[in-house]
Amino acid sequence: MNTRMRCAAATCIASVQLVTLTACGELLPGDESSSSPAARKGDDVTIGLLLPEKDTARYEKFDHPIIEKQVEELTDGKGRLVYANAEHDAKRQSSQLRSMIADKVDTVVLDAVDAHSIAPAVRAAKDAGVHVIAYDRLAEGPIDAYIGFDNQLVGETQGKEIVDALGDAATKKSKVVMINGSPTDPNSAQLESGARSRLKLTVTIAKSYDTAGWKPSGAKAHMEEAISDLGAENIAAVYSANDGMAGGIIQALKAAGVSPLPPVTGQDAELAAVQRILTGDQYMSVYKPYTEEAATAAEMAVRISQGRNIEFEAMTSDRVDSPTAKDIRAHTVVVEPLTRRNIKSTVVKDGIFKVSEICTPKYEVACAEAGLTD
Repeated sequence: MNTRMRCAAATCIASVQLVTLTACGELLPGDESSSSPAARKGDDVTIGLLLPEKDTARYEKFDHPIIEKQVEELTDGKGRLVYANAEHDAKRQSSQLRSMIADKVDTVVLDAVDAHSIAPAVRAAKDAGVHVIAYDRLAEGPIDAYIGFDNQLVGETQGKEIVDALGDAATKKSKVVMINGSPTDPNSAQLESGARSRLKLTVTIAKSYDTAGWKPSGAKAHMEEAISDLGAENIAAVYSANDGMAGGIIQALKAAGVSPLPPVTGQDAELAAVQRILTGDQYMSVYKPYTEEAATAAEMAVRISQGRNIEFEAMTSDRVDSPTAKDIRAHTVVVEPLTRRNIKSTVVKDGIFKVSEICTPKYEVACAEAGLTD
């Protein structure tokens, strides 16, 4: 059993609190993966962190520093984090993983650029006795565990918010454009599936695009094509899989002279998206408490590296399937829709952003109207 704790991005050192089942690290019944006491390590563990890109603001601002800080706290300063960012390059990331294997890290926290192509490197890690925890994206291959969000539910939340935003105007005559994430990211398909399950009941999905690398420029080009094909006046809403792409989509809509803007979704609660939500340019985002996700991933990595398997298993009581493995241990983090109404009770309350960061002079009026003050 575990208690999830949200924490401020700057400190984020509150560990997942575990019920101590035993201190001896004994084998669980029928679990050959658990280690005997002789397999225990101390605090001198080495954790690898592989992130996929830098375009999404959260990775460099939150995930990397939080995981690094948490490893330091959990190991009394004796643990070490080795970090690399693939910058959208799947081959580079495979090379980075193999380099960490050669350097004999204990565990790698992996957010895959391409969940399929990384599988051979994950197998090499397994063969070398290096643990791999899939982070935020479910990588293929023999991973030890996965931590992330219920992406189907995230998509359902985005789809529901579009229908709610349209209200009585939501009919089968309402044309919605779907601009999905990268086809190499398994999260993208799950998000799209969840959103479609909500949208198809009420509206018509008139256009659907996949966006390589989740790039805002790609999303902008897709939106320009949709406007050309459908006519701006015929677009009732736009499903954007994340906030970065929403920014590109909104640029295209404004360049086409669309006013007022149709409801546009997002995901990740990036600062620019929060500000767009305040002004009404973007309708909503999905707040994924990645401070909690990062802190928990760090603890999972440290505990499995130390051979503290009972604690690790208590943190990963969920199960997920990938195309190459079944019943993978998992830890699922809960998400929440973010709209103008709950900015203060989510990203501000949890220390993701200060009111002063959000309410710069350009957004002072919108902040006052939303009741967002220090």
